[in-house]
Amino acid sequence: MNIHQLSVTYQADQDRILVRVNTTAQEEMRMWLTRRLMHGLWPLLTKLRTEQVLKLEAAGTSLEKADDSLKKMLTDFRKEEFLQNADFATPYQESQVRLPLGDEPLLVTDVNVSPQPRGRVRLAFKEQVGGGAQPRSFQMEVEPQLMQGLMHLLEQTLAQSLWREAFGTPTTAGESAAAPEGLPARPRYLN
Repeated sequence: MNIHQLSVTYQADQDRILVRVNTTAQEEMRMWLTRRLMHGLWPLLTKLRTEQVLKLEAAGTSLEKADDSLKKMLTDFRKEEFLQNADFATPYQESQVRLPLGDEPLLVTDVNVSPQPRGRVRLAFKEQVGGGAQPRSFQMEVEPQLMQGLMHLLEQTLAQSLWREAFGTPTTAGESAAAPEGLPARPRYLN
């Protein structure tokens, strides 16, 4: 699957994140990510992002023994470098011809994350449903740049959903002031 575009949006009425993957073959995969799923997935993706960056560095083996603050600083630097080259201005193309997973988005219940050679990551999304229904799934491999873009979109969406604090990523003052559309502003307390 050759990925053309990604869209990540928070749907307040569902309290879920909708991820849409647009391919060069004009197919669109749609999936729901729940708070419960993201609670386990987010730390794994964050750790993997750091490992990816360290492996891509020329001195990767010596950086594995570096302290966490140096790893974080390097990861943040590379993240900004990747994001400068990313295209977040082009609108997501809505007119996809085929929906291989069907009209209803995949309700992701399981994600398998596998590092691949050259910094690529394989993400396998599965939907396990009861009642004898046929399970649905799909997988995609992403380059380091696309992985950084996906993480960036997820970070923005987590801030909008007000889920970030539960994942250990506190919001900034500017982010906490804006509540998602249709929800009251969340009170802040200082003690």
